[in-house]
Parts: sequence; structure tokens; C-alpha cells
Amino acid sequence: MGSMEDLDYPQDILQYSSGFLVSKVMFTACELGVFDLLLESGKPLPTDAIAARLGTSTTGMERLLDACVGLKLLAVELTQEGALYRNTDISNIYLTKSSPKSQYHIMMYYSNTVYLCWHYLADAVREGRNQYERAFHISSKDPFGAMYRSEEEMLKFMAGQNSVWSVCGRDVLVAFDLSPFKQIYDLGGGGGALAREYVSLYPNSTVTIYDLPKVIQVAKEQFVPPEEHRITFHEGDFFNNSIPEAELYILSKILHDWDDDKCRQLLAKVYKACKPGGGVLLVESLLNEDKSGPLETQLYSMNMLVQTEGKERTAAEYSKLLEAAGFGEIQVKRTGKLYDAVLGRK
Repeated sequence: MGSMEDLDYPQDILQYSSGFLVSKVMFTACELGVFDLLLESGKPLPTDAIAARLGTSTTGMERLLDACVGLKLLAVELTQEGALYRNTDISNIYLTKSSPKSQYHIMMYYSNTVYLCWHYLADAVREGRNQYERAFHISSKDPFGAMYRSEEEMLKFMAGQNSVWSVCGRDVLVAFDLSPFKQIYDLGGGGGALAREYVSLYPNSTVTIYDLPKVIQVAKEQFVPPEEHRITFHEGDFFNNSIPEAELYILSKILHDWDDDKCRQLLAKVYKACKPGGGVLLVESLLNEDKSGPLETQLYSMNMLVQTEGKERTAAEYSKLLEAAGFGEIQVKRTGKLYDAVLGRK
């Protein structure tokens, strides 16, 4: 931004102002089942057929489909019978529920929960705290009590996080050679997608998912098959209960939920429990040291403001937190994707 062309016609500003419209078009097409229907049909369909199958108005559906064409989520072919719509490859892979790499669940979490919190972004900036009270009329003092305010909401959140690891999990787990570690604790491991990715990459290891009792119950029932014997479970609250001994602790998208004091408290407990020669793997979206980006991470940090007590940090800030807890030999690997890896050793 800043060129003469931008000053004469503010292209970027206009795109930014309609950014939320883009998100809502994609979320709505997912929610109504547009991409799933077109995948199942195996052939392009006209607007009236799509509207009839999904129980919507024809006029509304036509505009939604055309907007998805503009976003390259759908393709359209004009025939003598009228317009026929089909999924693009990227929609088949990432926006249909049945795909192994489906992002459907995180889309629904963003649309139905995150989006409502962001309505109060100005209040969050003024007050410096999350907005659950305004968005959902529940206490903001316990962020995860708010996030897990119902079993349905907890299931949405866990399924959403699993969606993320289906496309980002492998990169963060191969950023370093973790094969020397055989006994792993995944703190706050939720639905277990990262744990499952870990044991597939490092088959001689075992991973214990440590999480709240109600999260563990849902993980066992919904996400981790009972025949996966390399994954076990430990019920507890890692701030208030003990952390068992292990060779490696994974904290994926955990520290960004909390302020520096809480992070130091947790990392000190992890260091104390860690076997000598063991380590801790942080999986987080890293800010550039010069505050220049990445934009996605800066936006995530805003989301931490409206939803949690935490923030996104730079590699140097995470390294400092690890060093304060006693960890050394700290290594940082940027994956070039949404999430990066930081490894500290005891």
C-alpha cells in the first residue's frame, strides 16, 4: 500500500472492508452443505436442484453459488439448459465433510463462535480482555470454561482443532527429528489428531493425551479409535494437578492461550517433570521479530484477545520463557505454513 495507484483508488482498503463478507460466504456454503452435495452428486448441478435438495430459496442459492464461483470455490458452466455448478479441486479436498483434510469443522467453529466474539473487538481492545460475557452472556474469567460451555460447543472446538492438524500436524512434527523420544505427553492434546500423527510418524513411541476429564471422555468416544494402543489418556488440569514424568512434552497451541506468568508456571512444572535429556516441543504460530507479520499470526493474536488470556509471540519470546523454566539448547524451525516448532532440551 502507498503507491500512487493505491492513493488514487484504494484497492486494498476496499478489499479489507469486505473481508468478512468473503468469510461468511464460504462459511455459509459449508453450513448449508453445498460442497458436500456437489461432491456426492458426481456431476454438475443447476441452481434449482441444489436449492431444492438443500431446502433454500432459489434466488438466495443462486447468489451464493455465484459468489463461490468468484472465490474459485466453485466452477460454473453455461449450457442451453442454464448454469451448472461443480466443486473446484480445492473445495473437494478442504471443504467437504468426508475428506481426510476437511476444514469444515474449524469453519463452523469460526462462523458460529469466533465470529460472534469478534463483533465486540473494539470492546476487547478498550478493556484488554476476552468478550465471552458480551457474546454469550457467560463469565470470561475462565476462558476454557467458556469455550467448553456445553458438550456440543466442546465437540465443535475439538473437531475444529483436529481439522487444523490434518493439514498442519505433519510439518510441525518433522521439523525436528523426534525419533529418540519414546515416551511423550501431549498436554492439552484434545481430540488427539496430533497424537495420531505423531505415532504414525514415530511408530516406536507412545503418546499420552493429558487433558480435562470431559475432554478425555469425548476424545475416547469420538476421535481416537480404541485399537490405537500407542495412545493412552491422562485426566487432569495441568495447572492444578501433577504432570507425570516423560521424555518429551508437546504443547501445541497451549501457551498462546495464557499470559506470561501462567506460561512460566506451566513450563516450570514441565521442566520439573521432564526426564534428564528430554525436552519440550512448542507448536505455535510465530510472529516476526520486527513486528512485520505474518498477517495471519497478527490476526490470531487479535483472536487471542477476544477469546483467551493470551497472545501470539515471537520465537525470542518463547525462547525466553523456556530459558526461564530451565530449558536449554533451544531450536526454532519455521515451517512456512500456519504453525511453527520450538524445541527446548533439559
